[in-house]
Parts: sequence; structure tokens; C-alpha cells
Amino acid sequence: MAKTLGILVRSDKYLRHVIGLVKAAEKEGIDVNVFLTHTGVLLTQVPEFIELSKTKANLSLCNVGYEAQGLKGKPAPGVPETGFATQARNGAMIEECDRYVVM
Repeated sequence: MAKTLGILVRSDKYLRHVIGLVKAAEKEGIDVNVFLTHTGVLLTQVPEFIELSKTKANLSLCNVGYEAQGLKGKPAPGVPETGFATQARNGAMIEECDRYVVM
């Protein structure tokens, strides 16, 4: 069974760190789940976010936070329709992951 890393992104300040952590984990054969919430959802609108969407990471975000930040209807590259979720997705990620990081 593959190891799994969960990354909660609650800030719009650390995109380069998130991308670096995801790539490093993938290089080691670790599956990665990323959940964006609060101002972290704003990262979906930064051009560099496309780099994260090109990884194998499972991307999801808090739909309520997305709408609260005024992003309703705007695309989120790499986040599938099913990736727009509630905080329950974050809770499930905590349960399923071997390690969990908050950024």
C-alpha cells in the first residue's frame, strides 16, 4: 500500500512550497491529496497554479470558501467538478493520510 500525504492549504502565501512538497513526495512514490480552503482557494487563480495541476496530486477545495472569496463560476485548473467539496473532504483526508501538513 502506497504512503499518502495530505496537504491542507489555508493561505494564499505558500504556492511554491506546496508545489515543491508535492513534487518531492511524488518523487518518493508518495500519493498526495491537496485540499484548499479559506484564502488558499485564491491560489487557483494564480498562473503558477497550473504547475500544481500538472502533478498527480488529487486536488480539491472548499466550495464555500471558493464562493466566499468571490470565485464562484471561475475555473480552477486541475480541480475536477467532484473536487469542489465541503470540509468533510478535509476530514476524510485526515483519516486517510499517513501524514498531514497544514500550510
